[in-house]
Amino acid sequence: MSPPTCHIKIINSNTCQAMTTNINASAQSAKFPGTEIVTVQPQRGPESVESFYDEYLAIPGILEQIILDRDSDAFILACWGDPGIEAAREITTKPVIGISEASLYVANMLAAKWSVVTTLHRTRDMVEKTIVKTGLTERCASVRTTKLSVLETEQDRANTLDVLTEASQLAIQADGAEAICLGCAGMSGLEQELENRLGVPVIDAVAAAVKMAESLVSLGKTTSKQLTYRSPERKQIKGYPSHYQAENFPRS
Repeated sequence: MSPPTCHIKIINSNTCQAMTTNINASAQSAKFPGTEIVTVQPQRGPESVESFYDEYLAIPGILEQIILDRDSDAFILACWGDPGIEAAREITTKPVIGISEASLYVANMLAAKWSVVTTLHRTRDMVEKTIVKTGLTERCASVRTTKLSVLETEQDRANTLDVLTEASQLAIQADGAEAICLGCAGMSGLEQELENRLGVPVIDAVAAAVKMAESLVSLGKTTSKQLTYRSPERKQIKGYPSHYQAENFPRS
């Protein structure tokens, strides 16, 4: 029996259309036949997210994609680091899945130790903070950064594969990794070739998030409003469109 139809919105956290297209392709290949996926990007924000400044600029546009949505059963934040995920969970009862959380949880079920292979060296702290937030630090063998920018992961896929292969081999041979998490949404679609080269599980974060979203919708679960992700207190918010006002958000 096929799982019931569910509607998932995937939000690319940056404004790069090529990356949105690639994310959508990965998601479409991973979904159940009955799942409907729409992949979008913010109307405003940076073309890539690879600094804290980029991340904070991107968050209002990410949240807007959730605030204005009435039809989706779940939301996926397609940026490794899950920018704005706590705020997103405050403004909806629907499940909100971050691709980094999803990929780490999947890796944790497949390997005793795993590594994250990601983009620029400056992103290490952002990645490490995300791992700490998930509570999985002890299972992380390493974070391997590369010379690749987020946009470069899209521009030359052959080079991206070679760079990721080299970094992943170091993680396996030097750090003891038994699985690899791809630490950027722009790396989606490369996992199978990397698995063939490396001989260990390689986790596509977008695909992992799609399967998590489908599972939560199928289970009928919603975001807890008991305390931490309760709707924001109602107050005047100046300078933002009216749909950002907390009075618009579900209380339970």
